[in-house]
Amino acid sequence: MEKPIIAFLYDFDKTLCTTDMQEYAFIPRLGMMPGEFWEMANGFGRDNHMDGILAYMFTMVREAKRRSLPFTRRDLVEEGRGVVLFPGVAEWFERINAFGRSQGVEVEHYVISSGLREIIEGSAISGAFKKIYASEFYYDEEGRPVWPKLAVNFTAKTQFVYRINKGVLDVSEDRRLNDSMPDDSKRVPFTNMIYIGDGLSDVPCMKMMRAYGGQAIAVYQESNRPGVEDLLAKGRVDFIFPADYREGTALDQTARDIIRKMAIADRLSEENSQQLRSIGGGELPHQVGLF
Repeated sequence: MEKPIIAFLYDFDKTLCTTDMQEYAFIPRLGMMPGEFWEMANGFGRDNHMDGILAYMFTMVREAKRRSLPFTRRDLVEEGRGVVLFPGVAEWFERINAFGRSQGVEVEHYVISSGLREIIEGSAISGAFKKIYASEFYYDEEGRPVWPKLAVNFTAKTQFVYRINKGVLDVSEDRRLNDSMPDDSKRVPFTNMIYIGDGLSDVPCMKMMRAYGGQAIAVYQESNRPGVEDLLAKGRVDFIFPADYREGTALDQTARDIIRKMAIADRLSEENSQQLRSIGGGELPHQVGLF
């Protein structure tokens, strides 16, 4: 019998790394301050009634071209080498995987980010993820961006939760994603999902977790602690913790407790199913007493 799967779903910027990923290398290459770049990108989006993710992607291409700066897929991946992770993130995945195995479950990790896939791929942790869902360019034969391939805005994030739920991971497969599927045949039940984010951009996914029986966690730095506390006060998340993924922290201990709980629920569900199958086959399970 295959082991149950527990899926951790992560935002990336300010969840696993310390700031927006473009701020480590790309924006400094432009000779701009982060606030200046984001004001320009957001203003362009508002002025042109454009999706904010498409607006920042366009602004990246335009400003690099204006300055005659190299801007290829390889350049973006290389910029990912400079991403600064929160304490303990680099060791988190294998530690959590090992704990899951000790509880009889397989743990998988996914990114669902409005940042750029290319930069995430260059980060030190890219190999930890079963799938990276993030905004992405389509490139020509010389590796130059010519069109947005995927734009992951805040509400669009929820479609990837459904993809993980059904096991339809290829973004080009829409028909299978929309096919009706019995709950017991879905690859990762919502009740076996943990979403970790840092703020309002994660609320749609966090609300899905709360509505469908998964778990929602918000992590914070001191700069965004009030906003995260507000998410907890309004019932949008189950837990909040400092963005410290080291062994023994409150985040680490709670993640382990959640895995334990999910693993126990899966075992009880399987035991119930076995008893029902046994009764259906005309046999009484040994736990049923005769009086």
